[in-house]
Amino acid sequence: MSRLLTDEEITRQLAELDGWSRDGDTIRSVYKATSFARAIEFVHLVAADADHMDHHPDIEISYTTVRWALSTHSEGGITQLDIELAHRIIEAAQQTGAQVAE
Repeated sequence: MSRLLTDEEITRQLAELDGWSRDGDTIRSVYKATSFARAIEFVHLVAADADHMDHHPDIEISYTTVRWALSTHSEGGITQLDIELAHRIIEAAQQTGAQVAE
């Protein structure tokens, strides 16, 4: 199990995660893919990492927009697992050409 991060740890680590923000006990980001197929490819890449980590995000897909919400429900907040998965989401975005939505 992963421990809850302190507010200071969350703030410091979010500063390194472009496009991510805190919303209570969750970190969130929204990406825009170049096509619906690329949005699904983006999610598919993250799904493989999430399964490997045994840590699964909340995902909302609306055409080319992909919304991510990360929280460690078993711990009741944000843990290092969420930060690590956010980094992997950024890597998958780079691989598929998805961009942070403005």
